[in-house]
Amino acid sequence: MNNKGCFGIGTIGLVLIGIVLVLFFWGKGVYNTLVTKDQDVQSKWSNIETVYQKRANLIPALENTVKSYAKFEKSTLTDVITARSKATAINIDPSNMTEADLAKFQAAQGELSGSLSRLMAVVESYPNLKADQQYINFQREYTAIENSIRTETVYYNDTAKDFNTYRKSFPNNIFANFFGDFKDKPYFKADAGAQKAPEVFKEE
Repeated sequence: MNNKGCFGIGTIGLVLIGIVLVLFFWGKGVYNTLVTKDQDVQSKWSNIETVYQKRANLIPALENTVKSYAKFEKSTLTDVITARSKATAINIDPSNMTEADLAKFQAAQGELSGSLSRLMAVVESYPNLKADQQYINFQREYTAIENSIRTETVYYNDTAKDFNTYRKSFPNNIFANFFGDFKDKPYFKADAGAQKAPEVFKEE
């Protein structure tokens, strides 16, 4: 009888140990996958910051070029410089980014896009400035960067969607909520002004 009882207790113990091991390895797999996908999102966000910074870095050269034309509308250039300052002042932690953070970032970048679009439109009235080689160089670089911005935001959204889908799937969501380190990633809005290239840069 005693041997049978011991055998029974031993079996239950082995079953419990087996369950614990299964849960451990499952949890480890989920955690590591969440970490990997989270890092993917942060990497894509880094690419976005890089292309936006490249755009911001072009503006001083544009400013110097435009300033050489004394009759150019100073207020239009001032708007660009002010918008650039606001856009570059926003710093976001991609590991803990909220929808409000991303909306603020997009709004500032959209304001810069809008001011640059208005400046480009005004340049159309200045043939000499429009034909200036430095301005032409800026236009080419700016067009390439705007295309990169659109591409990188799409990549980011795809990666964020992949993370969010995995995180929200049952029972992964229980595990993610338990740790609290893996929150949903916000998306760039498809109609954001920051993702639209100025009309004057479209090829004929």
